[in-house]
Amino acid sequence: MAQLVPILHDEISTELTLHRGLPDQMNMFPRFRYMGSKYRLMDWLNSTLQDLPFTSALDAFSGSGVVSYLLKSMGKQVCTNDSLHFPYVLSQALIQNNATRLLAEDIELVLSGRAASSEDKFIQRTFSDIFYTPSELEFLDNAWAGLREFRSPIKRSLVLAALLRSCIKRQPRGVFTVSGIGEKYNDGRRDLRLSLEEHFVEQVALYNRAVFSNGMQNSSYHGNIFSHGPGDVDLVYMDPPYVPRSDDNCYMKRYHFLEGLSCYWDGLEIMQTSKVKKIKKPYTPFGYRKEAIDAFDQMFRQFSDSILVLSYSSNAYPGLDSLVSLMKKYKRSVEVLKKPHRYHFGTHVAAKRNVVEEYLIVGM
Repeated sequence: MAQLVPILHDEISTELTLHRGLPDQMNMFPRFRYMGSKYRLMDWLNSTLQDLPFTSALDAFSGSGVVSYLLKSMGKQVCTNDSLHFPYVLSQALIQNNATRLLAEDIELVLSGRAASSEDKFIQRTFSDIFYTPSELEFLDNAWAGLREFRSPIKRSLVLAALLRSCIKRQPRGVFTVSGIGEKYNDGRRDLRLSLEEHFVEQVALYNRAVFSNGMQNSSYHGNIFSHGPGDVDLVYMDPPYVPRSDDNCYMKRYHFLEGLSCYWDGLEIMQTSKVKKIKKPYTPFGYRKEAIDAFDQMFRQFSDSILVLSYSSNAYPGLDSLVSLMKKYKRSVEVLKKPHRYHFGTHVAAKRNVVEEYLIVGM
């Protein structure tokens, strides 16, 4: 069994420490590799948001949670939402949570869990020879057996966040589209030498360190943004999935294992013909050319009483002019900020489509 040990290799926010304008708390954020993450744009987002008059904010598509964490670090009252379950878990652990940390006995409860029945060995049965070794699959089933003993939703979210980050660090390419077992993807890096259990022990320490209170009552939700209601927030930050001009933009295809692990695949439909046991893709109007413009229009209208901040890229549909025109229907002033940016994750690093202009479209 893994022991509670000091962190030997702390990669938290190694880039963010270079940006001195960011709140110091941002140095504690456990970076989560995520397609389209705005992690590398935090200094730009921070300088933009600092100039806007708001005390409360909704992060409508929270994803990795890094923007929500920035907003919380700025002292704002933050509400998060995401249509996928595992980003909700990440936000619950660090945005909604102001004080709860995992104790040694909590970690022991997870590490001592034992999956007794066949039903409790779902991961071992379903994902054999796909992503992890047999002992690691057994560890995940056992961890969930221990997790079921928790009564605190926040502690459960912290455990799950640590497990989720462990899984993505242990997966060679950071996505779950192909099998990662064997020497093919093993380049000797530390993340691939550590077992999932060893990763988990380290991640618990990192998430515990990242917990803080900003003196506000923050909240996290999981659902369709159009069912969220306009709410009473000063600012709405929007970074939705969108139609790329090439490739695809399916988060479920890349992160289906994390989505399933976050709820032990409860209520999720696995595509049995898929070699990696993908989960059926959920519907979003933002992912279809025929529906995307109407979806943006509906979202701008829904939150028209708040300051609108849309994060977007030049390699997406609809284009910038269309989005500005839509936002101007509901806002007197619309400003576009631009920044050259290269995405290092989600598509092939040599592809020209990775070099984009990143936009912040601000409606007041």
